[in-house]
Order: sequence, then structure tokens, then C-alpha cells
Amino acid sequence: MERLQKVIANSGYCSRRKAEELISLGKVYVNGRKVTELGTKVNLNDAIEVNGNILKLEEDKVYYLLNKPRGVISSVNDELGRKTVVDLIDTDKRIYPVGRLDYDTTGILILTNDGDLANNLMHPKNGIEKKYVAKLNRFFMIDDLKKLEKGIEIDGVKCIPTRVKIKTNNKEKDYSIVEISIIEGRNHIIKKVFMKLGYLVDKLTRIEYVFLNLNGLKSGEYRKLSIKEVKKLYEYKK
Repeated sequence: MERLQKVIANSGYCSRRKAEELISLGKVYVNGRKVTELGTKVNLNDAIEVNGNILKLEEDKVYYLLNKPRGVISSVNDELGRKTVVDLIDTDKRIYPVGRLDYDTTGILILTNDGDLANNLMHPKNGIEKKYVAKLNRFFMIDDLKKLEKGIEIDGVKCIPTRVKIKTNNKEKDYSIVEISIIEGRNHIIKKVFMKLGYLVDKLTRIEYVFLNLNGLKSGEYRKLSIKEVKKLYEYKK
């Protein structure tokens, strides 16, 4: 017996958090009966229906690493009809992105149908470090670098980068490129941090996700993660 939200996530239909939301909204039926209680136990012989779809259980797990291009939505589908990251992956599995990158942000994104792994990677306590390169709209002041290293308060919570490095600082052309690594995953957090210091982010790319990088992947390209890489990602669960 397994918890219903875990079974839904493991089927590849959505993440565990999304499954919990669907259960609470009354969108899930087990053997024809509506279930709204989180933690309800089911087994693989039960007929589970989500949003009118009968789930196929025990689907083979797949794992992809995508170099997300600009102008693509980090979602399974988009009500405005825009291209999504799922559209870029050639698979018949029901995959979804682990976390998200903004519409105009590029770089590393993992897509999978493994709800357990997705949940682990998105949970704040597991300390998943992500490295970004940000092109800023003006020269970056050294005083601001010191402020950034100490942490910037955003919406009442301090964001403290694990590492910060100035890659380019062009006073004549008035722009800078800063490399910044963080653990947390609040929406737009990199842009908000720099905005708090008085800078706009003209371009943002996620170049590393823990030990994974973009080596060999052009914009819009993807590859499957190896078994070794998947096992290593699972090791980050605390």
C-alpha cells in the first residue's frame, strides 16, 4: 500500500505537490469513489482516475536534461498556446519539469516522470545548489558585491548566495556579468535580488544544477540522464 499522492506522482501524471492539490480539489477518484483525504493508501490494483484520466501505473521512469531556450514555458501545457519545455522532448511518457525557469531564462532544466525524485530535488531542505550567469544592465559596484555576499532580504526572507563571482565588469559599456550560486528556489529570486540592489537582469542562464552542466548541449537540445547520474541525484535526499 502506498499513499495516493505518491502513486499519482510515480505514474508520471504530475509532481507529488500537484497531486496533493488535485486530491484536495476533489479531482481524484479511486475505484469510482472521490477521494479528498491526503495520505489515503491505495495499491497498484486500484483504478485511479485523475481529471477524468485513468492512470497507467508502474510506468517506466525517464529522465532528461534540457538546455532550455528563451521564449519557452516551463510547464506541461500553456493555455495561451505557447511552446512548452515538454514540447521539446521526443517521448511518449507523461513528463514534467522539475521546478521552473522563467520564460526568458535559459539553461539547465530536468524533466522526468519520477515524482519521488522531483519532490526530492524541489524540497528546500535537500540543499540543491544551482549556478546562474546574469548579465546586468550596468557596471557592478564592489560595495554591492559585499552586500550580495552577506545576503539580500526578499519578501521578509534573506537570500544568501553560496558563491558570487564577477565574470565581466565593463565600465565603458556600462554592463556586467555576474556568476551566482544559490540553494533556494523562490520564483524570480535572482532577478529580485539584483533588483533590490538597483540592477536589471538583461539575460539569465542556469549553467549548473548540482553536479550537472550544459556541456555538449546547444540551446533547445537535450539528453537522457545516465543511471549513475540519477542515483547521484537521489543521494541529495536528507
